Amino acid sequence: MLRTSSISRPTKLEDLLSSKEIARLDPLDLASRRVFFGKLKGERRSKKRGHSVEFADHRPYVTGDDLRHIDWNIFGRLDKLFLKLFLEEEDLSLHVVLDASASSDCGEPNKYLFMQRCAMALGYVGLVNLNRVACTIMSGIDADAAGRGEQSAAREAKPASPIRALRDLRGRRRVHDLARFICATMPGGTLSFRAAAERIALSRRGKGVMIIFSDFFFKDGYEDGLRILSGHGYDLILVQVLSPQELEPPIKGDLRLKDIEDADTAEVTISAPLLKRYQANLAAYCQKLREFALRRDMALLTVRSDTPVDSLVADQLRRLGVLK
Repeated sequence: MLRTSSISRPTKLEDLLSSKEIARLDPLDLASRRVFFGKLKGERRSKKRGHSVEFADHRPYVTGDDLRHIDWNIFGRLDKLFLKLFLEEEDLSLHVVLDASASSDCGEPNKYLFMQRCAMALGYVGLVNLNRVACTIMSGIDADAAGRGEQSAAREAKPASPIRALRDLRGRRRVHDLARFICATMPGGTLSFRAAAERIALSRRGKGVMIIFSDFFFKDGYEDGLRILSGHGYDLILVQVLSPQELEPPIKGDLRLKDIEDADTAEVTISAPLLKRYQANLAAYCQKLREFALRRDMALLTVRSDTPVDSLVADQLRRLGVLK
C-alpha cells in the first residue's frame, strides 16, 4: 500500500471534528458490555451499593454499621434494625489507543487521520459526560520535531518511544487538551505491539472501556499484545481500520514493492489471479483476528477509512454497546 502522498495534518479540534459532527455526538454517552466499579464519584450507575440519593434496598443491621443509615420507620413497625442501601453512581473510564506506526500513514482517505478523528470523537463523548479519559499513541513521530506536514522530515525523524500517553482527563474543559495531544504525533517508525501492550498494561489504572484503533498488521503479530491487554477490568474493543486501496488494490504490472516500515523489498508481477489470492488472504487474516477476539470476549469492528466518523461512532459503536 502506498503512503499517502499529500495530506493536511490536523493541528486543532476543529481540524478533527466539524461542528455538525460534534452536534451529533452531544446526546451520546459511554456504555460498556460489563459493569465496573469506578474510582471516583461520577454519573455512571453502578451495581455497587453506596450512600447516594436513590434508594435501592434494605439489609439487616450488623454490629459496626453506620447508625445514620438505619431505617427507623421499619424499626418502629417491626422492632428490628435494617440499613437503607442506595445506588451509587461512579465514573466509567475510557482509554483510547492509536496505532501511529508507518503502516497507518497510508490510503485515501488516510488511515491515521481517520483514527485520530475517531479517537477525538470518542474522547469528546467521554469528557462531556464527566468520565475519566486516557489516550495512548503507540510509536509515531513528534509532529513539532519533525516539522508538521513535512513528509520527508517525518521519514527521517527519530521514532518516538513505544508509547506516549495522556491520562486522567475529565470534563469539557479538557477537550482541547486531548485534541492537542492527538495532533502532536505524526505516523512513522516501526512498532512492537507486544512491547507497547506491556507498557500500556503497566500504566493503566482503574477499570473501564479500552478501544484500540489499528490495522493490526504487526510483524510480531497481534496475539501476544492482545492477551496482555485483555481482562484486568477492561472491556476491550478492537477497531481494525483498512483503506479502500488495501481492500481493492488499484495496481497492476511489474512492480518492486518496499515495506513502509522495515524497508524489505519484493519484486512481483501483479495479475488478476494474484490480486484475487491477495484478497482471499486478507479476508482470511481478518477472519482469524475476529475469531481470536471472539474467543477472548473482545469486540471487533473492521471499517474502511472512508467511513463517516459520526456514522461509526453514533451508529456502529452504539449498536456494539460502547455508546448509548
